Amino acid sequence: MEEWGKRTWNLFSKIRTESPLIQCITNFVSMDLMANTLLSAGASPAMVHSVEEIPDFTPRVSALCVNLGTLSPDSLSAMITAAQICSELGIPWVLDPVAVSASSFRFDACVRLLGFKPTVIRGNASEIIALSSSSKSSSAKGADSTHDSMDAVEAAKLLARTSGAIVAVSGATDIVTDGNQVVGAHNGVALMQKVTATGCSVTALIAAFLALDKTHALDAAVSALAVFGVAGELGMKMAKGPASLRMHLIDALYGLDEATLLSHVNITSLS
Repeated sequence: MEEWGKRTWNLFSKIRTESPLIQCITNFVSMDLMANTLLSAGASPAMVHSVEEIPDFTPRVSALCVNLGTLSPDSLSAMITAAQICSELGIPWVLDPVAVSASSFRFDACVRLLGFKPTVIRGNASEIIALSSSSKSSSAKGADSTHDSMDAVEAAKLLARTSGAIVAVSGATDIVTDGNQVVGAHNGVALMQKVTATGCSVTALIAAFLALDKTHALDAAVSALAVFGVAGELGMKMAKGPASLRMHLIDALYGLDEATLLSHVNITSLS
């Protein structure tokens, strides 16, 4: 675990010194917290959604985050264009298949985006199970998960093998796999589930970590999940409820230092 802590800190400190440019094509609910998460971590967020801008802008970014939350035909066109550019230019990108099984339109959009080879797929257990099984029917309740992250381990491994992506499953224990190796990040607090867009925000943070080392995408995903979870734990010490947790989480992420991270990070091998 000590080795994981040092690896995580090295990546996190590089975000602060290099300030990678992260493009987020995301939903209207999550934009604010995603942008503030990236800023407090030291990255530079860009919420560029217009398909007309993407051919000029996307080739310049360090990484891309695609979130299907408030999906529309226009936003899907932008997502596909940006993902295709990243795939062609070797720019790392992360797919967040929000509520993938809620409609045929949403499910088919995810399948199309998978064709552009995301570097990482990050979702909750119900989303990963639905996407891995190629099933449009699920018990998922909107963007919320009806499964525990541990329920999705085999589905995540299958999805990783079939897609070629690193798959991250958020939950009480965050699971990350390349199809063979499985790693658990055990940081975070339950109240984070009551703050909208925390899942979206950690997906954006994964993109920032990926921007620094796309060749070790599993390490980047695990590290981002751990850092965000530690910030949640620190924020919870001062929070009185979801609203104050949101504020203190951002402050904790901004002020996180090496000693604090190393003493809190909890990453283990599960395979």
